[in-house]
Amino acid sequence: MKVNVNINNIKTVNEFDFYWSDADFIYLLEKVDFPDADKIKPENLREYLFMAISDFEPNEAAEILLTYKLGDQLTEGQIQSISHEMIEDKIAEQYRDPAFHYDLFNINQLLFKAYNGTFPNTEASIIELELKAEIEDETEVNKEVLTKALAAGLSDRSIILRLYADQIDGNVEFGDASKIIWLFSHKGENNYEMITSRYWVDKEDIEKAAYETEIKFFEETE
Repeated sequence: MKVNVNINNIKTVNEFDFYWSDADFIYLLEKVDFPDADKIKPENLREYLFMAISDFEPNEAAEILLTYKLGDQLTEGQIQSISHEMIEDKIAEQYRDPAFHYDLFNINQLLFKAYNGTFPNTEASIIELELKAEIEDETEVNKEVLTKALAAGLSDRSIILRLYADQIDGNVEFGDASKIIWLFSHKGENNYEMITSRYWVDKEDIEKAAYETEIKFFEETE
């Protein structure tokens, strides 16, 4: 699949206002025994949560949030371990399974703001790119296609290229592509917006903004 790629913009952010809902805040306030949480004005919910969890030790607050968001995927022991480690380390970048990085990023950043920097600050990248196939191609544009298209414009120091060279070249399956790109959306025509960790893609990693590349897919041989 040959494509022309234009990386139109890359922006660094440290939170997403769509991740936490009012219902999340109300649940968490009730979890820490804050009275009448459901009567608080929506625009004040987050600040009240910050005030309420400040009565807890940072690791205790982390454990509450981790259990709420990831309690069905991680064990109690794993959650306790992460709740301590994330005070010192950027677990949203370093946790061994990238599938958890998106949730860990959002949990970390809420705690970072609630505890005024006790937790390390982590950042994300929002990338806008245009992707055009050279000839009509019915291949679905998904996270693997977008990751490989983006990878062709990255410098050799890119973590993606260093860790996933064989996957980018189509020599092995690229299951982790769905973990590297947290979210993506089609913005009409040939334009896409991708959200990932700054750990995976930083502005400085972009070596080329406009280029042609061939996206190769893994094919099993009998």
